[in-house]
Amino acid sequence: MKRIDNRLGLLSAAPLGLLLLLGFIAPVAVIAGFSIMPQNVFDLAHVPDFSSYPLLVEQGYLKSLFRSLGLALAATALLFVICWPLAYAMAKVFRRFTLVITIAVVISLCVSENIRLFGWALTLMKGGLVDGYLNAWFGGGIGGALYNVPIIVFGLVYVYLPFMLFPLAQGISMIPEDACHAAADLGASRWQIFREIELPLAAPGIMVGSLLTFVLSTGALAESKLLGGQAVVAIATEIETAFSFNQNWPLGSALAMTLILIVSALAIFAISRIDLDAVMGRGRS
Repeated sequence: MKRIDNRLGLLSAAPLGLLLLLGFIAPVAVIAGFSIMPQNVFDLAHVPDFSSYPLLVEQGYLKSLFRSLGLALAATALLFVICWPLAYAMAKVFRRFTLVITIAVVISLCVSENIRLFGWALTLMKGGLVDGYLNAWFGGGIGGALYNVPIIVFGLVYVYLPFMLFPLAQGISMIPEDACHAAADLGASRWQIFREIELPLAAPGIMVGSLLTFVLSTGALAESKLLGGQAVVAIATEIETAFSFNQNWPLGSALAMTLILIVSALAIFAISRIDLDAVMGRGRS
């Protein structure tokens, strides 16, 4: 019986496995192959070498890589601080109005990320909407607010808010209210309840939301290009430049593989700390 169940499980997982093989593993394998090809090569029929990887240090690409990781970390931390009160309200306070908030947040995803960021660029650019109104009303504007680190972090927070909000709300919903009431009755302060009860019990949702936002923010391209311009160059911009303008596929592949390996290592470490049974609700009696 167990052998039949295992076969049925394998058959059920086959379509998803094939999809992952064709949609994820195969492209990454191609990128990995190009990353060990000689410079300015456009096919894999060459003797492999690793000449592209030393260029990451020699040409300063590691600076862009660490900048992207820092931007993603800052955006993830800000998203947690911003989303915790709203997620807590959705899970514990609003209840029947949670659906309205969910729809309002999801509607924003129906509009292209690039269109929304172009809107912010037109609003914050020098001579744009904000600067133009300030000039008209007060006779002096603030100039352009674009092309700096804070505005890129703002763009990452703005775009990836739903990816932190919904896992966080799911994690908070798993906190038993009785535990918080019991702690309050025993004299625990609101800070102690948050630190000792709410944070540990909501950890699966926090970890999933943080992982999603960090991984997506690290490879974000539109935010760095539209809001950062050439003043703040992220690793995603360097990868695009290597593939398109420079036509150096091995270098672009080496940059991409370095980013993939670093983010994958961080993601695997984070996933190893997640109680997947708790996330899926299987741990409840």
